[in-house]
Amino acid sequence: MPVHRALISAASVDNAHTRREGASTVRHKTPVPQREGHFTTMVVKGSGVMLVKSLLGSLFSHETRGIVQRTAVRYSHHHQAHDLVEEHDRQHDVEEVRIPVPYGEIAGKWWGPRDVRPIVCIHGWQDNAGTFDRLIPLLPKHMSFLALDLPGHGLSSRIPDGMMYHTLDNTLSLFHVMREYRWKKLSLMGHSMGSIISFLFTSTFPDKVDFYIGIDALKPHIADAAKFPGRLEKRLPQSLLADARNREKSEPPAYPYEELIERLHLGTNKSVTREAAPFLLYRNTRKSTLHPDRYYFTRDSRLKYGLGMGWDQAINLELAKRVVQPYLFIKAKHSPYYEERKYFDEFVELVKGNNPQFELEFVDSTHHLHLTEPEKVVPIVGRFLGKYWKEERG
Repeated sequence: MPVHRALISAASVDNAHTRREGASTVRHKTPVPQREGHFTTMVVKGSGVMLVKSLLGSLFSHETRGIVQRTAVRYSHHHQAHDLVEEHDRQHDVEEVRIPVPYGEIAGKWWGPRDVRPIVCIHGWQDNAGTFDRLIPLLPKHMSFLALDLPGHGLSSRIPDGMMYHTLDNTLSLFHVMREYRWKKLSLMGHSMGSIISFLFTSTFPDKVDFYIGIDALKPHIADAAKFPGRLEKRLPQSLLADARNREKSEPPAYPYEELIERLHLGTNKSVTREAAPFLLYRNTRKSTLHPDRYYFTRDSRLKYGLGMGWDQAINLELAKRVVQPYLFIKAKHSPYYEERKYFDEFVELVKGNNPQFELEFVDSTHHLHLTEPEKVVPIVGRFLGKYWKEERG
């Protein structure tokens, strides 16, 4: 029986997508994320603005570059860069999914065969499923991937009013995904906070994970104990204020699209390039109803005031002893450790001694290496998957 998938609601627009498989042509209905406004047809000309020209080079990657440069659907609230992201998804037969949770739904992007259990991909703090848009198309086509928007991110529901976000709560989202698809195990790939969530889930429930890949955040970071009380004193009131603003239902500050790109670029210490930024902005912005030609961020502002795990290194090391399955960690050379380096090294030494299937790779890149320079990550991930991935049909 094919894997049951929670599809986007009937209000979505279905676009017929055609792709070649051998000598036959197979048609797929590819739901597009539910968005406001009407749609029209737009053709991107070669003499388009610099942003679009730059984005085209990114969107139409190795295997698709130079083919059609045309979007079939344009929503009125979209910037033209977002039309190209949608075209990119159609080119790769990506399917939007919605997974019910008690407070709403978790949104995701399903890549690859729909009857093969996918590798669940988890993004970093304040990012979304679009962070994997440039990596997944370069990985083997017979494998499936499900990139999620965590609660409060991307197109997923926010947690209820009056609550705070906590990293550990995201492990519950993985249980909701498992329940929806009736999976007994997960294969995980996470970046940054998503890598930490993958570690927490894997080490707590080792019998529920067959392998996991972490990118650029090894484990919960060790906070400076002397600074933590002041951080708590500052962030709790900030979270309360953000929650109050959410309940006012007022529109956040809006900016020209080019400024959104610049804010994302500089806000990530330039680890998200301007060229790659629209892949994240697509699921994270909306056109202002108050200011023409301006856009605002839609992620939940309460996310900014999280506190991390708050436990010490001894707990991380105890959890690390439980990670005995195939485990790949990729560290960017030009990205910070977010803690004293000794904690990283101590953790790696323990895992190496305890898990013969642990692999550590350093890559000459920055924090968002999988998004901005996927060609450097693909050989490492592809080799690991070649050794440990096993097809499981449902």
